Amino acid sequence: MPYEPRQLTINAKRLNETIHETCEWGAAHRWGDAPTETGMCRLALSDDDKLVRDWFVKEMTNLGCEIKIDQMGSIFAIRKGKKDGPPTAMGSHLDTQPTGGRYDGILGVQSAVEALRTIHDAGLVTEYPIAVVNWTNEEGARFPKSLHASSVWSGELSLQDAYALCDVANPGVSAGAELDRIGYKGTVLACHKANPLAAHFELHIEQGPVLESHGQRVGVVQGGQAYKWFNIRINGRDSHAGTTPFDYRADPMLAASQFILAAHQIAKEHHGLATTGIFHLQPGSINTIPNVVEFTLDIRHVEDEQLARIEEDIRAASVKIAANDNARFKCTIDWEVLFDNSATKFHPLCTGAVEKAACASVPSEQVRKIVSGAGHDSCATSRICPTGMVFIPCREGLSHNPREFSTPEDCALGAQVLMDAALLFDSQRTA
Repeated sequence: MPYEPRQLTINAKRLNETIHETCEWGAAHRWGDAPTETGMCRLALSDDDKLVRDWFVKEMTNLGCEIKIDQMGSIFAIRKGKKDGPPTAMGSHLDTQPTGGRYDGILGVQSAVEALRTIHDAGLVTEYPIAVVNWTNEEGARFPKSLHASSVWSGELSLQDAYALCDVANPGVSAGAELDRIGYKGTVLACHKANPLAAHFELHIEQGPVLESHGQRVGVVQGGQAYKWFNIRINGRDSHAGTTPFDYRADPMLAASQFILAAHQIAKEHHGLATTGIFHLQPGSINTIPNVVEFTLDIRHVEDEQLARIEEDIRAASVKIAANDNARFKCTIDWEVLFDNSATKFHPLCTGAVEKAACASVPSEQVRKIVSGAGHDSCATSRICPTGMVFIPCREGLSHNPREFSTPEDCALGAQVLMDAALLFDSQRTA
């Protein structure tokens, strides 16, 4: 018989306690007086990341799960079902942004842990194996590749390139070396063919204001918008700030400011987004015109074709900026693609399961079909296996910020929908 949503009930108190207890590893950026009113800085493959991984492995082992760690350090905790086969997975990530909060990614893993606890406490044996996955370096904050490990699993990034990625703050440290250092470079092949999943479900805070502004409580995510990351390097000529007239300058700082402004204007014209999050210049002297400026560019749109047009128009604008007809000396602008993620559409079997689960917990008018503006590990898994996502509101739509917050009630609701959707999918599987 198909599983009926709300046949089991999430332990809301236990979930909330687990979220905050495990946030002791990486707690930072206090913003209030309460013990839980800090943000998080738990960068991928850091010492704090190792500690929360150790906790996760121990907790899942106590529930009788088989633990598999792949070559990228992603942890698969698998609970047996009545039949053999690839597991129905619930997954997200435990790493955070440098000034992150307590919910982005973290909630998805901890809610999946609570779902398995609830299933275990009830003595329910699923039709097929069910799993919780902690994916390595989803954020790309320390090692600049969003969906780092899940992209290796899906075949979009080679293991060699993934290992070679260097720490943005310490270029002498590679992801491969840090996996070795913290003891989480596993032996399971980081490949969907060797380590398949039947489906992937993920709970996440919305990271935007749509649900909250409409008074709605659950987002049934239909897919994710396309986005592309670049490193932009503008080469100029360093010279004295007091003796070099404007028309004798090749000023990469001026060109960079014009570039960023143009990128924002172009993205807005196409109803997309553009962001610069990392910025460096050399030599860094108050009275010297820089000779090199480097910065990141993140562009996004819900449609692949429009994203391509945004990139095309920004590249055309950058050529004009570099030419600078009023100056005798010219800058050059180099583009390096860091990440390219096409628009994602989630599987109807999974979105249907999420919608049914959501409507079993709240009135249908509190449920909204929504597109994710951010990238998630589910965007990578969706290339390979049926995938679905659940969104819950976050206060003021704020994320990647220490004040990031979702109520305990909404967290429990999201966990309930996540568990019910995964169990519903499992009960309807034929292989």
